[in-house]
Amino acid sequence: MMRIGSGFDVHAFGDGDHVVLGGVRVPHGRGLLAHSDGDVVIHALCDAIFGALALGDIGRHFPPTDARWRDADSRQFLRHAAALAARHGYALGNADVTVIAEAPRVGPHVQAMRENLAADLGCDIDRISVKATTTETLGFCGRAEGMAAQACVLLERV
Repeated sequence: MMRIGSGFDVHAFGDGDHVVLGGVRVPHGRGLLAHSDGDVVIHALCDAIFGALALGDIGRHFPPTDARWRDADSRQFLRHAAALAARHGYALGNADVTVIAEAPRVGPHVQAMRENLAADLGCDIDRISVKATTTETLGFCGRAEGMAAQACVLLERV
């Protein structure tokens, strides 16, 4: 049996000198406003996994009202999602993530992101795809007000 899940996350830009994407600190003239580290890649990926398992969303598992998750490293969220999948008898078939932003440039950091995601999900790197696109200056991403990510996963029964 296979299950498919999709996830989406968005955060507005605020003060800061970097963003965290896929567990990688990416230099940027602004940071992301978030309760945790604001890693849109991992948040979208977690939501995709939770969705495939029919277990709600990231806010259910890590509520922004809970002080324990203030400034938290989102990689722990992803490891939790992977553990839940395993506990329910599933392993990652593959994951595909798209970062949506005008800046910063994601390409130079894709390999490191893939390595982090594969390590946290306990899978081979060839099961992880990370890519980026812009909105051609349209919408909130195009106006550089924030950034987003979308993810889809295939989970396979083990």
